[in-house]
Amino acid sequence: MENGWRLCKIAQCKNRQCEGSPVAGSEIIIVSVPVADPARAKAFYADKLGFALTMDVPDAIGPGKSWITLKPSGGGASVTLVNWFDSMPAGSLRGLVIAMADLDAEHARLKAAGVLIDDIKDAPWGRYATLSDSEGNGLVLQQAR
Repeated sequence: MENGWRLCKIAQCKNRQCEGSPVAGSEIIIVSVPVADPARAKAFYADKLGFALTMDVPDAIGPGKSWITLKPSGGGASVTLVNWFDSMPAGSLRGLVIAMADLDAEHARLKAAGVLIDDIKDAPWGRYATLSDSEGNGLVLQQAR
């Protein structure tokens, strides 16, 4: 390909790396989640979704702009709650997919905790339910088949 990127079939990849790929061995470690109220969002991700708070540095980016990261209990990428990017208004994130081992149990737990969550739907790749976080960002809870 002209830009130097090569397509890599899953069968050719070893240990999640593709030989010759310019991003071999890379992984996504942080997803920025745009928020209006970092404290409210932190409470939602920690108390409602059960994410672990991994860092909370008040005013790290500037006055009223803290560095807050949380990590899902099953691992994977952390989220950082951002309110300092003009190009990322609060509530503008869509499609952040969070994998669940037991979607039915998590769906019932969230409903009981007062979270507005849509009914579970079936898709060829699994089952899912959508919800919004405290800031209006669109999340998807998914259980693979």
